[in-house]
Amino acid sequence: MGLAIKNNIMASNAARHLSKSFAALATSVERLSSGLRINSAKDDAAGLAVRELIRADVAVIKQGSRNASDGISMIQTMEGAMAVMDENLIRMKELAEQAATGSYSTAQRVIMDSEFSEMASEIERIASNTKFNDIAMLSEAAAADNSNDLKIHVGTTTTIDVEKVDMTKSGLDIETGDGGWDVQSLTTRGVNSDSDTWLTITASDTATTAGAELTIDWLDAGTAANDEKQIAVALAVTGVDTYSLASIVSQINVASQALGWDADGNDLRYDAAEAVLDTASSKYVLKISSRESTSDSYKINLHTSATANETFTASGAFTVAALTNALTTDGNVSATGMAAGTTGAGLNILTVTAAEAALLRIGTAINTKDTARAKFGYKMNRLESTISILDIQAENLMSAESRISDVDVATEMATLTRNQVLTQAGISMLAQANSMPQMALTLLR
Repeated sequence: MGLAIKNNIMASNAARHLSKSFAALATSVERLSSGLRINSAKDDAAGLAVRELIRADVAVIKQGSRNASDGISMIQTMEGAMAVMDENLIRMKELAEQAATGSYSTAQRVIMDSEFSEMASEIERIASNTKFNDIAMLSEAAAADNSNDLKIHVGTTTTIDVEKVDMTKSGLDIETGDGGWDVQSLTTRGVNSDSDTWLTITASDTATTAGAELTIDWLDAGTAANDEKQIAVALAVTGVDTYSLASIVSQINVASQALGWDADGNDLRYDAAEAVLDTASSKYVLKISSRESTSDSYKINLHTSATANETFTASGAFTVAALTNALTTDGNVSATGMAAGTTGAGLNILTVTAAEAALLRIGTAINTKDTARAKFGYKMNRLESTISILDIQAENLMSAESRISDVDVATEMATLTRNQVLTQAGISMLAQANSMPQMALTLLR
């Protein structure tokens, strides 16, 4: 190649090599400053794809570990509540043993029975109100198809399922009382939530504010009224009025709690109604219970007010004929709206015989509770084991991701040093190449 001034080939060649060295130097600086070998897809497209998949897996596994920890916290909350229930059940059994002895008077057994009933009510309260993030696990029986199990995701497609348990009085079969009689509305007339509309009463004259009255009478031998007071619930009607199941339950209980005392000073007040969940149909229905075991049937009527020329019709939960203008006019609740009644075996320790029966029932309740509590223990142990394996998996995946993605500092520093030398040499040689055309000027003088 001859001496030329138009095209400086040596300078172009030096500039090209300098550009490559500088780009390599920039790459080394980027890798060392970020700590990553792969900073963009151009660095290693296949490696980038693998790394992002591993990162996603690590994120899911770590969240699964946290889910398992939250699951343990939830179960510990429920299991702790069951420990308190255990104390109450033991006290109930102790009272039953005490009342089963013939050396106590009837009045003393009444006092024992009051505490016995309070312990059962406290178990009911604990079961209904113990919640974790507003999730209750102690007041609903496990569904046969496992549909109401709590599913805990632990970083995999499979879940660890925790069954709900029914630790209420009915679930433990420790409902207290003298042993009343109860009846429920049919599940075909049930509602999905107790806040849903359950009864509709329509007045023919919407211009006036009238009233309807729901009365509940308990009968002996199917026909004769017993000594329980009638429960009368006043319902205001202003046109087309709807009542939720919860509202009807509340109003019935307000009326039954207002029954007061009889002439002998016996307390007649009690909660006569409750909204219960039928697990087979997943519907809420009305349950009405008598106070005494002598009842064996019921009569439920709807009455109109004394407003003249007023006609009511009722629909929804009850099947009732039209009701017209007098309190003496009854609209009997059709039996098609209510299920057959059952005798409630109320648990009490008012007699030696009842106390002996209570001992057996409380023993069974303790076994039921212990079985459910043990299941919670199994689940906590399993979740703790799951957390351990998830943490190990996350650690190993992070190690694999590091080997793919992280920069080898020692190797990259050697590369950086080499690129620095090449860049410095390139700059020096480019300066030399740029001075070559000056040599041609000496020939032109």
